[in-house]
Parts: sequence; C-alpha cells; structure tokens
Amino acid sequence: MQKLKDLIKTKKAKIAILGLGYVGLPLAIEFAKKGFQVFGLDSQKQKVDLINQGKSYIEDIKDEELSQILGKENLKVTQDYNILGEVDIIIICVPTPLTSHKEPDISYIQDASQEIAKHLKREQLIILESTTYPGTTEEVIFPILENTGLRVGRDFFLAFSPERVDPGNKKYKISDIPKVVGGIDKNSTDLACMLYQNITKEIVPVSSPKVAEMSKLLENIFRIVNISMINEMTLLCDRMKIDIWEVIQAAKTKPYGFMPFYPSPGAGGHCIPIDPFYLSWKAREYGFWSRFVELAGQINEQMPHFVVTKIDYALNQHKKSLNGSKILVLGVAYKKDISDTRESPALKIIKELLHKKANVIYNDPHVSKIVIDGQVLKSQMMDDDLLKGVDLVLILTDHIIYDFEHITKVAPIIVDTRNAIKRRDLENVYRL
Repeated sequence: MQKLKDLIKTKKAKIAILGLGYVGLPLAIEFAKKGFQVFGLDSQKQKVDLINQGKSYIEDIKDEELSQILGKENLKVTQDYNILGEVDIIIICVPTPLTSHKEPDISYIQDASQEIAKHLKREQLIILESTTYPGTTEEVIFPILENTGLRVGRDFFLAFSPERVDPGNKKYKISDIPKVVGGIDKNSTDLACMLYQNITKEIVPVSSPKVAEMSKLLENIFRIVNISMINEMTLLCDRMKIDIWEVIQAAKTKPYGFMPFYPSPGAGGHCIPIDPFYLSWKAREYGFWSRFVELAGQINEQMPHFVVTKIDYALNQHKKSLNGSKILVLGVAYKKDISDTRESPALKIIKELLHKKANVIYNDPHVSKIVIDGQVLKSQMMDDDLLKGVDLVLILTDHIIYDFEHITKVAPIIVDTRNAIKRRDLENVYRL
C-alpha cells in the first residue's frame, strides 16, 4: 500500500480509465492536466480514432484542449486492454443502461471487471464511477477480482466514487464538485481519497461503497420526484387554464422552504430517467416497493404523449389535422446547448408524431442526425423560408442560439415546452 501511496503522492501513478464518454473523457483529461500518465480505453474504435486526431465529441472539451494534452503525451488512448497490467489505478466509467423492462443492465461493468481480472496485479487500485444500484461494487466486482487469488485490502484495493458530471454546466467543473468516496475497507477509501484530492477541492469519505452508491441514487431520485411533481402540476394547470410558469415564478419568491423545478416534455439524459429504477429494482430484493420512484417514472412517461396531444390541440384550433401536417422540431438534445440525446423525450415525441402520420423535420445545431425506428432524420438548416413553410414549430430544447422573438414573428403556430417565449399576448403560441 505504501508503494501506491508514494506513486499517487508524486504523481507517478499510471491511471487507466475504462469508458471515454461524458464521464470518462473529462476525467482522463483532468488527471492528465495534473501531471499523471493517463491511458484511456474504449470499446468504440470511432471514439478512440477521434481522440487521437485531437477531435472532441463532447462540448465541454474543446479540440484545442484535447490536442494540447495529447501533445504533452500525458494522455494516450487505445483499445489494447493489455495496458491494464501496466497501470497502478483503474477507473471504470462504462455505461449502465436499463433493459426494455426497466431492469439494470450491468453487463458493461461485468465485462470491464473481467478484463481487469485478467491483468490484475498487486498494488492496484480499482474504482467504479458508473452509477449503479447499492451493492454492485461488493456483489459484482469484488468476487470477480478476488477470484484471481489476490485479496482486497492487502493485494489490491477497491472503491466506489459516483460521477457527478453535468454536461454543459459552465459553472461547476470537476474541480468544483465534492467527491464522495466509499472503499471496501479503510485502505481502499484512503487511497481513493488521496487520488481524487489531486483534481477535486473537497473529498467526502463514507463508510462503504453501498453508502456512496446510494448517495448518487438519492441525488437523482430527489430530482426525478420533483420533476414529476411539477409535471403533474402542469397537467392539472393545463386543465384548469392556469399558467404553470406564472405559478412557479410566484412561488419561488418565498425565501425558504421552496425550490423551483420546471415543466418539461419529459426527463432526459443518462441519470434522471434511468438511475432511480436501479434502486426500485434492487429494493424488491428486500421485499420493498419504492412507490415514489415508480410513480415519478409513470408521470414522466406521460409527458411526451401530452406534448403530442398539445400539438394536436394547437393544430385543431387552426382547423388543421395532425395527419399530414408539417412540423418543425427545434432541438432534439435532452437539454440546452449540448449534443446529448440519451433518453431525450424529443425522440419519443418525434416517433409518436411520425406514427400519427405527421411530416416531421428538425433543427438542432448540436445534433446533425437522429435515427427513429431505422429512419434517419438530418438536421435542417433553419431560415425564414423553413419557418414559414411548416404548419407548426415545436420547441423541445431551448438552445441559446435560437432567436425565439424572431421565431414568433415568422412561425404560424408554436408549441413551446420550455417557456422559451416569454410574451403572453401571442395567440399562436401554446405552452405546456
């Protein structure tokens, strides 16, 4: 253990990061910036090739920044997993999706663990950052690694530290966000804390990986429950002819006891619509049904359909049918100013619109193409001719580049799901 401590302290520890997505690549760059030798591994050859060409596929990382790190040779990216036997620290940042039945798919974690086991050596620290259910580190990774004959806490060290990446957030970077760390034993916790102190201002050690795993899920459950609550209030306010946006503006003037959440066409991204179901699945093992999580999921699943219903209503008010209408969707990323379409409600809404025989086109400056049921849609160049030539404009992502004031002057009918248009005297604008 002392050898590994010395390597971390002197920044001579070699770090491998498995998975170079929205979590892994920024983390790799952050450690490389601090002087560590970092090796990035990803199963997708396209990602590896792009990085080695100095091209970033993540908005938060500029090509210049990536090229500079590569030029210093602090970061090397490969698909050769043999490098795992040459490093001192391995951080797992692989995807953790849900199956079609909303059950955890931890196959990526299992595959990563098997690869690590093939190359595991003494004095290695393994850290899982992928969001997962409480018990994954101890019940899945731990037995795979100990099956090698090496013993945790003595020969190698194992911890969980949840990622807290918020794509597109300009205010909070990796160094600004406290890092929760829970090791299998005290030695594992101490080593992981020592490592992360190099890139993060505040470290929060906890008693076990389960506590760290649960803390991440609690953060996201807090959000999905509150998002679903405000979406349910939106559905009610729509029937009562009350402007939910005005209600929120009034409520948030209270200086205590209230935190504003806002309506949306549905929860998107990897974390919010997925992670809570990891807990509800695991809870059933203990004969417990997490009703708030299940209810939140049900409400949010309604929102894309509600948006389509609102489009149908808006067209009907202008004596038009949804069938055959030309609809321009503005924004398909799950939130503003990023290219991430994972679990984006836009994809579900477009799918339903196409099913109802609408003619759907879209514009998104961050997303060049999407695939809906095998059909490839490409982002259209937006100009006044396009805006005038459609029956309805649907605002799903309020990218900052959009001039919404101008859009209101040109588009015939608008359904605004993000309160992007502030004026309330426009008869052709319909809101959630």
